[in-house]
Amino acid sequence: MNLALTETQSQIRETCRLFADRELKPNARGWDRRHEFPAEAVGKLRELGLLGVAIPERWGGAGMDAVSYALAMEEISRGCASTGVILSVNNSLYCDPVHKYGTDAQREEWLGPFARGEKLGCFALTEPEAGSDAAAQKTTAVRDGDGYVLNGSKNFITNGPNAAAALVFAMTDPGKGHRGVSAFLVPEGAPGFSRGKADEKLGICASQSCSLFFSDCRVPAQARLGAEGEGFKIAMSTLDGGRIGIAAQALGIARAAFEEAAAYAKERRSFGVPIAEHQAIAFMLADMATEIDAARLLVWKAAAMKDAGVRYSTEAAMAKLYASEMAGRVTNRALQIHGGYGYLKDFDAERHLRDARITEIYEGTSEIQRLVIAAKVLG
Repeated sequence: MNLALTETQSQIRETCRLFADRELKPNARGWDRRHEFPAEAVGKLRELGLLGVAIPERWGGAGMDAVSYALAMEEISRGCASTGVILSVNNSLYCDPVHKYGTDAQREEWLGPFARGEKLGCFALTEPEAGSDAAAQKTTAVRDGDGYVLNGSKNFITNGPNAAAALVFAMTDPGKGHRGVSAFLVPEGAPGFSRGKADEKLGICASQSCSLFFSDCRVPAQARLGAEGEGFKIAMSTLDGGRIGIAAQALGIARAAFEEAAAYAKERRSFGVPIAEHQAIAFMLADMATEIDAARLLVWKAAAMKDAGVRYSTEAAMAKLYASEMAGRVTNRALQIHGGYGYLKDFDAERHLRDARITEIYEGTSEIQRLVIAAKVLG
């Protein structure tokens, strides 16, 4: 088995690592405290071609592979987890399905400007009563002449306040259950489309999310992505790729916490020696390093399978499950190593702990990942 990165993959990792060190790490704490969308940093991501990493150059992307995307997500999230999830949503949850399921005309209008980073997209699946049970959609889309009329609401929509378009899932035939869900591309400014105020969250505070509302919102038939009734399939296949991105985000958060804890342990002294020389601390760091590497291998495996064009749903679920729960353990230990200082906002340990928590929830909770994995191993 060859785990060596290609020259291109190594270059994107190094480019993103330098960008994170120079542009993200110095600002992440301030953005978090102010709940400030990192607009300037996102603009620089556009210049680096990172808002459409795996989209072909023909459609405005960088034309790289899923492994490169995972590498970029880890490094960017190491610098700022909020910036990482902004990147993830635009790449995994918006650009990827539009490229995979869209017509050439739709790719021209709805993909090119987003893959080039001129605009941001969002993914509107979750509803107040349809989270893990994604098939229980209440938002409806009724055919009316040459278009559809949407009514309903979505919540917890990452990039929602900043998105120029939303990929919206709605019931076109409620009697068919999940086979009655269809997908639509809805632009900002569409009549009947409005947004709520930005959510106030525990973590990833610089990544803004909100509720979306549709009140007799009319879209043309050409805005439907895929055929009627294909929406659930589109959503589930999109989440497979999205889980690779979130696993890589969790990996980046854990790395940031680990690196800062290791540096602190070498400097902080107790009983006459650096605390890193105490076995209790050294063993904690050893466990953290091992779990981080194990998670990375799961992420790379899932990404490589996606690049190979083989089914990777189970592997993506495993990567997301393990990496997210690993990030929770690692960030908790990192705060413990910092002691009382870790509980202060003057240090980043508490922010990493808060940022890690969401990775066990969005794009499929840990419980949903276990269902996906169990279905495969018991099938």
